Amino acid sequence: MILPMLGALEAILFAAGSEGVTDEELAEILQLPVHECRSLCEALQEAYDERGSGLQVVQLGGSWQLLTRPEHAVYLRRMAASPMSTHLSPAALEVLAIVAYRQPISRAEIEMVRGVQSDRAIHTLVHRQLIAEVGRQDAPGRPILYGTTQTFLQAFGLRSLDDLPPLPPEPEDPEALSLFQKPPAWPRD
Repeated sequence: MILPMLGALEAILFAAGSEGVTDEELAEILQLPVHECRSLCEALQEAYDERGSGLQVVQLGGSWQLLTRPEHAVYLRRMAASPMSTHLSPAALEVLAIVAYRQPISRAEIEMVRGVQSDRAIHTLVHRQLIAEVGRQDAPGRPILYGTTQTFLQAFGLRSLDDLPPLPPEPEDPEALSLFQKPPAWPRD
């Protein structure tokens, strides 16, 4: 019984990220008494210590978190400084294509085109310096406008945005939605 629960606890701590999870939250999620949740966290902590894992279970500010060990920080810094992976998820590629063809564009406009939230894909593309903030929209809240970067052009072997391949023609059916159909403009006061 303890091994499946340790796996579940590990998954919960991983998913919680830097937010962590309190004993009470774990008790609700795992449907166990608080003291058993605390014991599970301590057991997972010991298991990581015994096998010399690069991860550790730590209780900070009343929340349990899954963290990397401080002695491995040098390697993590090297990883952060190394050239970025060339792999992009399908969602990130979709957002990148939308930004490339429709820039400058806001997150809300990207999401209107895609029909799903795009925060994570946008964050990934900004982190990889493929897109960047290019201004603010003249609308309530002054949303950030995104555009492609010089890194984007270099990564895709383009001299300029004019080298982007042409978009396919719009469908004959006016009701059909195109991935790159321009959403309605934001109302202005």
